[in-house]
Amino acid sequence: MSQLRNLTAVFILTAISACGLLNSRPAQAAGPIVIAVAGPMSGELGRFGTQMQQGAERAVSEINAHGGVLGRPLKLVVEDDRCQRDHAAAVAEDAADEGVVFVAGHFCSGASIPASEVYHQHNILMVTPASSNPRLTDDAAAKGWRMVFRVYGRDDRQAEFAGSEIARKFAGKKVAIIGDQSTSGGTLLSAVRRSMTEAGLQPALVDTVAANQPNYSDLIHELKTKEIQVLYYAGDPQGAAEIVKEARAEGLSLQLLGSDFFYTSDFLRGAGAAADGTMFTAERDANPSAPANETHDAGVRTYAAVQLWAAAVAKAGTTDANKVAEVLRAGSWNTVLGPLSFDAKGDPVKPDYAWYLVKNGSIRQVPN
Repeated sequence: MSQLRNLTAVFILTAISACGLLNSRPAQAAGPIVIAVAGPMSGELGRFGTQMQQGAERAVSEINAHGGVLGRPLKLVVEDDRCQRDHAAAVAEDAADEGVVFVAGHFCSGASIPASEVYHQHNILMVTPASSNPRLTDDAAAKGWRMVFRVYGRDDRQAEFAGSEIARKFAGKKVAIIGDQSTSGGTLLSAVRRSMTEAGLQPALVDTVAANQPNYSDLIHELKTKEIQVLYYAGDPQGAAEIVKEARAEGLSLQLLGSDFFYTSDFLRGAGAAADGTMFTAERDANPSAPANETHDAGVRTYAAVQLWAAAVAKAGTTDANKVAEVLRAGSWNTVLGPLSFDAKGDPVKPDYAWYLVKNGSIRQVPN
């Protein structure tokens, strides 16, 4: 949790004081306010759940150390959804049964979407630190739900940035856009293609491949035959790692590009030395001189979710989810991620994206 360790007591005290938490009027009840962090605490993606839990625990500890919220301490409940749809709905019901009024979660969009329906039914506000599928907030807004927020940008907006940037950076190059047949991959593929074309660069190849193949020889052959120079891969980091390794083994020196799916140690470990030179887009880091790592998303963003909710509760003077949601949408909030504000759907307003470069086994943000 290196990003969280860098937060100083002065920053926390200043942020909490500015939000009004230290001087909140006493609450009617003296018992704790129950909130939850929900994510993959076990299973394949368990490391992200661990980071989320650490971020939430750190936020709760620091808020409680400065008087809690509305004069009451926070109690954190940890829920394990395993990043699975069915488990997410069950976890959401468990949270409601435990009297939870706010959830920092979930991690996977496939878990956040069904959980959001349960939270709506039980008047629970949720802020996800990582789910980026546009459907999460689009569907909620279409149904009139007001209590769904995220502190991470949407896949379609990131892809629009990537497409226009590819057209600018690689004008005159032969660019392929390949997806992995997943829902999120399809969203990225379509948006990158549209944005790139609108910016004046037509892709030389657009196709999809099945994820988790034993090898990608057919794709590599097609890339060589069509003399592709730049490949944007809209897919999982394991597939990207295998593709770039096979491409390098075949002497193909194409430039691999991708999304924040690559923002994980899975890609670095899987690709090894072949990852060098890979570029991908992700939200701009507030500290671009520091080495980037996946903890930034899972840990710090979960911290920010708790921080946001606590500040909005203090301003609203209540934990009622509808009233807190109104306050969240109406304001601009100073958080560990920097200033945040939300549109009518609960998406962050104008997320700022950047390119990241893999070099010598580490990831760094590319200067403008």
